Amino acid sequence: MKNWKKMLVASLACTTLLGVSLPAADAAYSLSEEVKAPTAALLSATQIGVLKHETPSLQGLENKDAIVVMSFGTTFKDTREKTINATVKDIQAAHPGVKVVTAFTSHIIIDRIAENEGIKYPTPEEALEQLKAEGYTRVAITTLDVIPGMEYAYDVAVFQNYKDQFKKITCGTPLMYWQGQEGQADDVTETMKALVSEFPKPAKDEAILLMAHGTPQISNAYYSVMQARLREMGCMNVYVYTVEGWPNLEKVMHSLKNRKTKIKKVTLAPLMMVAGDHATNDMAGSEPDSHKSILEAAGYKVNVYLHGIGENKAIRDLYVKRANDAWAALEAK
Repeated sequence: MKNWKKMLVASLACTTLLGVSLPAADAAYSLSEEVKAPTAALLSATQIGVLKHETPSLQGLENKDAIVVMSFGTTFKDTREKTINATVKDIQAAHPGVKVVTAFTSHIIIDRIAENEGIKYPTPEEALEQLKAEGYTRVAITTLDVIPGMEYAYDVAVFQNYKDQFKKITCGTPLMYWQGQEGQADDVTETMKALVSEFPKPAKDEAILLMAHGTPQISNAYYSVMQARLREMGCMNVYVYTVEGWPNLEKVMHSLKNRKTKIKKVTLAPLMMVAGDHATNDMAGSEPDSHKSILEAAGYKVNVYLHGIGENKAIRDLYVKRANDAWAALEAK
């Protein structure tokens, strides 16, 4: 659609003139030169993609760089090692000699790990405070979030709250952010291809159900985009559903029942970074209200694939790519 950029500009700024810039690797929107005194709200509205900020008063400081990897975290030690820790190691390997810090956004998980394992993960705020105390002046923030939901909003808030305390700071995007709009990458298709590579192609009477988290935020719409991309890829027997959002298991079961070819066997797998409490209990538990039990009671033979997506090397490579984007923005002049 040729007028797409003009329409988006109008919706963002009404009578205020905006220019649009969409570089392939770092899509963003920039203000037109005709806007001489943009308000803070207007500037904020045009900041999408990898966020960047330089503090003028600190430009005389020497560069001392670090990367902060933000994750919700998990108390499940085994899956944490195979997913979060493995991804952080991959990011560190891509940036040898750079300090890489892992920070958890769940304060409850931080407290429980400290109590049960004696390991103290910092919050993002604590990580940045410590880096500042150690003399680090430039920080690239990257996230292990799956979609730009509530957890990613926390990441962005941390960036906004600390951006004036560093010479330069950037904040990368989650696993799925861009959706293939004009001039942009299609993170969703890229991720769906990586996910389904873990499974053999299901037979006509088999289905794969990918359980995501779900969110009350408007970003819950990403799950519909995921499903649409799977259909475009020809994955007609793969369904995305959520444990705390839409579509839920009931909606997906309705779709299964209305298929021309009857589904007899279902594979359940988490569409989450880790195979933690939701995957172990809500999805695969033995209780009558677990998804496995509900499907079995409905007559399906159920197979459980209890592995977080962070165990998938192709997914970890995408997270490294997101971290590299945040790092490239930090290095850019």
